[in-house]
Amino acid sequence: MAVPADLLAAVVRRDGAAPLITHYDDATGERVELSGATTANWVAKTANLLQDEFDVGPGSRVAPALPVHWQTAAVLLAVWSCGAAVVDTAAEDDGHLAEVDLVLAEQGRLAAIEEQGVAELIGLSLHPLGLGMTGYAGEARDFALEVRAHGDHFAPYVQPDAAAPGLVVAGLELTLGGLVDAAVALADRLGMVPGDRVLVDERTATEAGPVAWLLAPLAAGASIVLCRNPVSTQLQHRAETEGVTATLGLGLDGIRELGRPAAS
Repeated sequence: MAVPADLLAAVVRRDGAAPLITHYDDATGERVELSGATTANWVAKTANLLQDEFDVGPGSRVAPALPVHWQTAAVLLAVWSCGAAVVDTAAEDDGHLAEVDLVLAEQGRLAAIEEQGVAELIGLSLHPLGLGMTGYAGEARDFALEVRAHGDHFAPYVQPDAAAPGLVVAGLELTLGGLVDAAVALADRLGMVPGDRVLVDERTATEAGPVAWLLAPLAAGASIVLCRNPVSTQLQHRAETEGVTATLGLGLDGIRELGRPAAS
């Protein structure tokens, strides 16, 4: 049975040079585009960091306290590549991180999460050029600085088990293999097809979860245009300039709407 890492590997085999994730942040004006090969490179480096420095592997539980972002995609796929489970939770709430082995959080959320007493914590600046955190004096390791030292190819010490936990959210659990099955089924239900350019806004992605905004497009052979802090008046123009063929939960003129899937 396939696991999430297999979905990314299939994308790279098919056409690693084609755009896979395009990320906009209208609050900062940033635009970052990653090909399938570049995405796989970031995933490999991140997975090596998690495995070698934090012993993440089968049985581990990792909580990403991160917004919808291209680096979040790399983190999620890296956790699953290690055979570990992603715990989707309100990280700042008391007790929600009690059984989590590692937290990766954007810099602005670190102080509140440090109060939870987590054993291992990585901070992300989410800088568009991959720079490290500034103005931070806590104990979290800096993702941008740490990840650069790790290799571009990843080999797990233990192969991921499709029957192992892959996503834990709101008391529900999907296995690694179940994530792939759910992604394939959702892509089919929404009508995603190979070659689609799927525009996803931050609110829809946050509500729907990573199966919808990340894994379903991968399973369909589609690419993703993520919009953080979207300015609604810019979305139509952006969809046209990016060659968008479908939207997830957005009604734009002349562009196929895939609907708003239920949260994963």
